[in-house]
Amino acid sequence: MAAFSERMGLLFLACVSLCLSSTQAVDRGNFKTCDQSAFCKRQRAVKPGQSSYRALLETLELSNSRLTLQLINDNNKVRLLLELYRLQGNMTRVKINELKPLKPRYEVPDVLITDPPTEPLSVLSQDENGVVLSLGVETRRLIVSARPFRLDIMEGPQVLLSLNSRGLLAFEHLRLRKDTNSQTDPAGAERTEDSDTADQHVEEKAADGESDKEDEEQPGEWEETFKSHTDNKPNGPSSISLDFSLPGVEHVYGIPEHADNLKLKTTDGGDPYRLYNLDVFQYELFNPMALYGAVPVLLSHNAQRTMGIFWLNAAETWVDISSNTAGKTVFGKMLDYVQGASETPQTDVRWISESGIIDVFIMLGPKPTDVFSQYASLTGTQSFPPLAALAYHQCRWNYNDQDDVRGVDQGFDDHDIPYDFIWLDIEHTDGKRYFTWDPNKFSQPREMLQNLMDKRRKMVAIVDPHIKVDSGYKIHNEIRSKNFYIKNKDGGDYEGWCWPGSAGYPDFTNPEMRAWWASMFAYDQYEGSMENLYTWNDMNEPSVFNGPEVTMHKDAVHGNWEHRDVHNLYGFYVQMATAEGLIQRSGGVERPFVLTRAFFAGSQRYGAVWTGDNAAEWDHLKISIPMCLSLGLVGISLCGADVGGFFKTPSQELLVRWYQTGAYQPFFRAHAHLDTPRREPWLFGPENTALIREVVRQRYTLLPYWYQLFYHAYRTGHPVMRPLWVEYPEDVATFAIDDEFLLGKDLLVHPVTEEGARGVTAYLPGSEAWYDVHTFQKHNGGQNLYIPVTMSSIPVFQRAGSIIPRKDRPRRSSSCMESDPYTFYVALNSQKTAEGELYIDDGHTFNYEKERQFIHRRLTFANNVLTSSNLAPDAQFSTTSWIEKVVFLGAHKPGAVTLKTADGESALEFEFNAAMSVLTLRKPGMNAGADWVVQLR
Repeated sequence: MAAFSERMGLLFLACVSLCLSSTQAVDRGNFKTCDQSAFCKRQRAVKPGQSSYRALLETLELSNSRLTLQLINDNNKVRLLLELYRLQGNMTRVKINELKPLKPRYEVPDVLITDPPTEPLSVLSQDENGVVLSLGVETRRLIVSARPFRLDIMEGPQVLLSLNSRGLLAFEHLRLRKDTNSQTDPAGAERTEDSDTADQHVEEKAADGESDKEDEEQPGEWEETFKSHTDNKPNGPSSISLDFSLPGVEHVYGIPEHADNLKLKTTDGGDPYRLYNLDVFQYELFNPMALYGAVPVLLSHNAQRTMGIFWLNAAETWVDISSNTAGKTVFGKMLDYVQGASETPQTDVRWISESGIIDVFIMLGPKPTDVFSQYASLTGTQSFPPLAALAYHQCRWNYNDQDDVRGVDQGFDDHDIPYDFIWLDIEHTDGKRYFTWDPNKFSQPREMLQNLMDKRRKMVAIVDPHIKVDSGYKIHNEIRSKNFYIKNKDGGDYEGWCWPGSAGYPDFTNPEMRAWWASMFAYDQYEGSMENLYTWNDMNEPSVFNGPEVTMHKDAVHGNWEHRDVHNLYGFYVQMATAEGLIQRSGGVERPFVLTRAFFAGSQRYGAVWTGDNAAEWDHLKISIPMCLSLGLVGISLCGADVGGFFKTPSQELLVRWYQTGAYQPFFRAHAHLDTPRREPWLFGPENTALIREVVRQRYTLLPYWYQLFYHAYRTGHPVMRPLWVEYPEDVATFAIDDEFLLGKDLLVHPVTEEGARGVTAYLPGSEAWYDVHTFQKHNGGQNLYIPVTMSSIPVFQRAGSIIPRKDRPRRSSSCMESDPYTFYVALNSQKTAEGELYIDDGHTFNYEKERQFIHRRLTFANNVLTSSNLAPDAQFSTTSWIEKVVFLGAHKPGAVTLKTADGESALEFEFNAAMSVLTLRKPGMNAGADWVVQLR
């Protein structure tokens, strides 16, 4: 009884802490700085220009697929093994590991979709100073310099990228603690150092007459304390570091997740960017603190080339960025030019990880789209979501009961606002026991789900990965009986505090555990579930309320590995297992929808991500744009932010502006904290209801365009929501813009994110015109355009030369619009041409892939002829949707319009607005999947 009271007391304290956190910004003292992270501090103390590593060229071995070469640290004589691979698609892979480690070091599994195919490497020349390798193209070479060790990738006379040019390679080798002759591995078994390896260390140091400076014990190497938590390190120091130099580069992007601008800042004089998945309540903006997800991918861009660096390591990682042009004003740069200064801009990036090996992929572009394709070839593309997932989602913590769900659902119909998904947070469960329902508040879940299904709507329920320790709970009992929980350092089941109180944490790194978890989504296992119930994985960093930095102890154990090795992979594996469960429950027929808070490289394969616990503040609305742009650049396109802000209460103006912004971001969900007043869209007066209704309806009319953008993201890895520089890579004016964005290449959006704004200034890139999608007014490209705004305004422009399909009859849900007709908006450029596409499938199954059941058509307008032609003649699918309208922007008045189909030729009626140069063809009536030609005469 005393133990129970103590546990309840701890839970009470945890809850109080959480409630307090909901009313104020994050307590940064709960999270480490680099100086408080022993390995980061050690590595950062290494100064540039004094590399102790040398390449032993006599050890070079070259096979058809790789080159190997030993490196030696002249300070301690420890040898490393360098592996170089030339990969298909203009990529280079560099791996560095200990030559003879005391035990294996962790190498990240499951993130790469395949073993990347290689291409032959060949030696062009070699002497005592280094070796020159061919990278296929005659002018592209890789140079290995021996003393000190350095790699340079060249194209002609230009250095594209250098490794260890600053001498910051530092590889802490596994060693024995000085006061013991044996080592305890994370799984609890004693391991004795390999005698050959130990003898080699001793002999080499003795022969050299030097002490092993690295083996002199430093603070935090074997044990580290932060606040009240002690991290025992049975393997001792094991961190790694490597620097990369990017000549000619001033702009770098990526390494999400951070609440910061799109363009990464230099970190000189401050903390590095941190990649360590953490549960951060109401995060601060514009700092490099870690957040919920970590994708260790950085992109560099200048007017000539885009490149990428993918650092495949799942341990806590810090990224330092420095630049020789940082701090220089535009005037200062101009002065350099006038004075003839020859300094080439350069950005230097240093990666520091706590454990594992160096495994880095260098993606050489050269175009932005090339880098996206290269990265997708390694980690996969964005999963193709069900069409409904791209519609509007209504959520809060929490809808109280089934009557509440029914009332909210009816409220959308009463106010004529479409929505597709209603969400249930943790309170819907029986005492925070996931895969269950509260027996009083949600006693008839199937009835509730059936009511939604009758309206062709769906539900998402939360399933978190912390499992209530309760002998009466089936899920807990099965995990414990199968020995699937993560272990603590002493071998018992790891327990921490989360929403249910004392909780166990399933070991999702174990494929058997993941398979079992997936099986729990079967309809006969997840009682009350139906085919229109989907899943939300929250708290999967993992969140541990009473753990260090609100997460799991690093010395917890996953099989043969410590948690420190796998930490950033945990959420990736949770979403993987959940998505697989939703696929399996339908016999492999239906596409899943799973939202995750924690993520890693490759998470795009399993569903959606959101930006976590934001606040109802204008700056949080603004930061949602660069946060989602950053995620798109590293493969995760299905991104959104809680509309209205999770914490605090938005003003009516902020709420409306957030809806207007969210409606043009990929994942569109309103969500709010338990303690906030209700904020369904009709609770703020008829004027605001009308404004919100209008922008939600705009989202629904554009669903055909959103859907084909996600089809392309699935096929190519190209981001759906993208920075302007992706499409205009030579336009320097676009490189730092992150308050507007492109959807695909044809829609430009500049949301209104300033309180009380009466106008915004949007940059319209390129040489072609842009058409306001609301007024059809034409604006020239290559200008900053001031746009007066009212509360009903959201500036959106269609690119001249594009054709965008829409469905202009929004209904209560996307499923209700399945057979509705299309309208094509044809925006003519200066050559009076345009092109676009139309993609249609059933919207929810894998049949588009398995059975090639889809329609994919090319739409072209040239020489006064609009043509629909089949892009996939081997695909089979039929639709009852037809074309009810074609709107030409920037058109001339024709004398006549004719339509030619398989049934013959007929005249079409049209209207022409001379003032706006808009030509409208009404009810041409052809089937959306058919061949047809419209002629303007």
